[in-house]
Amino acid sequence: MMAAESQNWVLMVTAQTPTNIAVIKYWGKRDETLILPVNDSISVTLDPTHLCTTTTVAVSPRFHQDRMWLNGKEISLSGGRFQNCLREIRARACDVEDTKKGIKIAKEDWGKLHVHIASFNNFPTAAGLASSAAGFACLAYALGKLMNVKEDESQLSAIARQGSGSACRSLFGGFVKWIMGKEDNGSDSLAVQLADEKHWDDLVIIIAVVSSRQKETSSTSGMRESVETSLLLQHRAKEIVPKRILKMEEAIRNRDFASFSQLTCADSNQFHAVCLDTSPPIFYMNDTSHRIISITEKWNRSEEAPQVAYTFDAGPNAVLIARNRKAATLLIQRLLYYFPPSSDDLDSYIIGDKSIAKDAGINGVLDVEALPPPPEIKDNIPSQKYKGDVSYFICTRPGRGPVLLSDSSQALLNEENGLPK
Repeated sequence: MMAAESQNWVLMVTAQTPTNIAVIKYWGKRDETLILPVNDSISVTLDPTHLCTTTTVAVSPRFHQDRMWLNGKEISLSGGRFQNCLREIRARACDVEDTKKGIKIAKEDWGKLHVHIASFNNFPTAAGLASSAAGFACLAYALGKLMNVKEDESQLSAIARQGSGSACRSLFGGFVKWIMGKEDNGSDSLAVQLADEKHWDDLVIIIAVVSSRQKETSSTSGMRESVETSLLLQHRAKEIVPKRILKMEEAIRNRDFASFSQLTCADSNQFHAVCLDTSPPIFYMNDTSHRIISITEKWNRSEEAPQVAYTFDAGPNAVLIARNRKAATLLIQRLLYYFPPSSDDLDSYIIGDKSIAKDAGINGVLDVEALPPPPEIKDNIPSQKYKGDVSYFICTRPGRGPVLLSDSSQALLNEENGLPK
């Protein structure tokens, strides 16, 4: 079978994959099993330095079954979505040879070999920060590298899609479009890159993590209920999204922030309107989410041109996209004015790229307390503050697609036995 002298070898690959945030939303499937959407969607990939999944996959003749650990805890691989990904990648596996280790795996051997998978998110799982997207993208990418799969990223994205729809968009950096496709078998439902992360590198992204709890209604069941009961969803998919996709592609191509912002905010609000139009209605945003929208809208309207776009996925966390670094510093000042930290620990309240707060002149809690009310507030109304309503802020930017990590110290599995470190 395998030409290695002993059967004790372990072959491993470690990859890192970013998460993404949709600016034109995916909500609703036309095929539940293959995960085929009712409309195209467009997303921005977030810098993996701040938000990513790291996955190590290992193969060895001494593994007796496929096993997986997520954030240190073993989880079942019996679910259809994992099985689809594993089956599709195994079907495309090729010969693998590691001359250093003296390992040879023939194409036909992959069906008999088991894999171990360990995955780690550097952000809360299932809190509305697209952890399943990064996770399944990373799984497909890492397994593809381990098994020497020849398919390109777009073709791999169609496999990742069968794990989690939005995962297909995490196989590229920058700006990504998931084409819904027409075929019943889903072969043309895949992701393509519209522009890389360097194309529009002025943008700065601030995420307000309002709650890192798991959500009440999972995206999967929420979508199913919307497709079954929301007439607005049907209208959105047929009439509205196709036009928005074209306008958004143009806005990205031309780095036209005014259009980008208007489309992003409108599409986020319409997605949440579809959730309300579902029976029974689904509430993903909360009072804090609504307050952040009001603050942003008020500021944008007081300026000649929009400074910030907001978008919310299936949860209360706000993703705020600032037109440039200057706008981002003004944004963090506003956010901290309304949502000051509930403790003195500013260091764990603003994570990711801390230089934005520094640029805004905020080095400690005293600087936050000294912030003046934003000029767009009318002087006669004392503004309320909402200490404790935001858990923390993540400052980041558009980022690159998946990469292999060659440094074995970053692997999550042990080279000797293929078990978690």
